[in-house]
Amino acid sequence: MKTENVKTGRRLVKFALMIAIVVFAASCSKDEDVAEMELKRGEAAAPAKGTESIATIAGAAGFTELVAALVYVDEEFETGLVELFLNGTDQYTVFAPTNEAFQGLYNFLGDDVNGIRDIPALLVKDVLFYHVVEGRRAANSVLPPVRTRTITTLLGETFSVDNKGVITDKFGQNISIEEPNVSASNGIIHIINGVLLPLEQ
Repeated sequence: MKTENVKTGRRLVKFALMIAIVVFAASCSKDEDVAEMELKRGEAAAPAKGTESIATIAGAAGFTELVAALVYVDEEFETGLVELFLNGTDQYTVFAPTNEAFQGLYNFLGDDVNGIRDIPALLVKDVLFYHVVEGRRAANSVLPPVRTRTITTLLGETFSVDNKGVITDKFGQNISIEEPNVSASNGIIHIINGVLLPLEQ
């Protein structure tokens, strides 16, 4: 049963990665001035639902490290995360680290870590759940008008966001939202420039 689930997960990821990048990558690239204004003001209303799923958009936009992390956790724990974000209809908000963000994490962890599978699977699972919030939360629901706002994740742990779009995670890192409000059929993606860690220093 586990082997069948793994094969199914791999097929789903391959399908997502085969979607034309040119078509969907455009949905992840707003004018930088517009994105900055949305973040600073926190006034961007929730966008309409997109036509493609979170996993499809992530795969098409080249978030290969994030997709690899989802596949890794599915293989180890049969969590069904790929299926959830590819074909699920429940709404989620995903704070999606770029490939560069993951590479920064690997460098931080040392010479023995060259990729996501060099990190214990249980930790990767916790990290992934720390990047997901239930429901559609656009920039206006994430950024506070003043001070900071506390966001509770699917892991049950929290992080805070200030009115400039800077996230402070449990580890004490300051990570910025680089691209808000990428709308999917099953949620919203906010692209971030670091990997959030649910660990205390």
